[in-house]
Amino acid sequence: MNFNFQDKNVLVTGASRGIGAGIIDRFLNYGAKVVATGTSDESVNKIKQNTNPNLYALTLNLNSKDSIKNLFTHLSDKELMPHILINNGGITQDNLILRMSDEEWDSVINTNLSGTFYMIKNAVKQMIKYKFGRIITISSVIGHTGNPGQVNYSASKAGLIGLTKSLAREVGSRNITVNAISPGFIQTDMTNKLDDNQIENLLKSIPLKRLGTIDDVVSSTLFLSSDLASYITGETIHVNGGMFMS
Repeated sequence: MNFNFQDKNVLVTGASRGIGAGIIDRFLNYGAKVVATGTSDESVNKIKQNTNPNLYALTLNLNSKDSIKNLFTHLSDKELMPHILINNGGITQDNLILRMSDEEWDSVINTNLSGTFYMIKNAVKQMIKYKFGRIITISSVIGHTGNPGQVNYSASKAGLIGLTKSLAREVGSRNITVNAISPGFIQTDMTNKLDDNQIENLLKSIPLKRLGTIDDVVSSTLFLSSDLASYITGETIHVNGGMFMS
């Protein structure tokens, strides 16, 4: 399918690898101007290995309101405020609840949930002026099923679903759609570290009997950003091979 985003600015967080890197590549291929963020100079330099002139790589700390504010000030000055916001950035700090420190809880909630809130809050005013907006947030199957040792991560990802639904009701009349994507186990650097036995056990819970690909998730972001999805809002697309069915 041939999408066209030539008149759109796209902002993608967590874009230095995996799903985020796949998202920026595809949007660039379809003509968008893409602002991609990473958490460090190293990750930003990794993004800059793509030399497309429509790609702008910037440092962002989702755990800092000041960092987010400074990002949007820069985007406003450069006339790069997003028509499409893809909240992909996030972290994990796993531990059983009896061992989980306050810092492990706060860091994950502040980055994954609060950081996404502040990204949206800074972006949505300009979307209202554009009379157009697409907000897509990457949640997780873990936000629906839970997982031992991930109460912080699961809570943050479940919170993003509630945020998505409520925001969709608030801004729908402004021609802004708000949706979420909940990937299951996607083949990335993280899953590449699993051994054959761990992969085999994972596949037992997946009806399609394979891990997802980055492109499986990227295709959903393209669809939700396009005119094809203009009447879809407040929804979650589950990209998990049938592991979870709502």
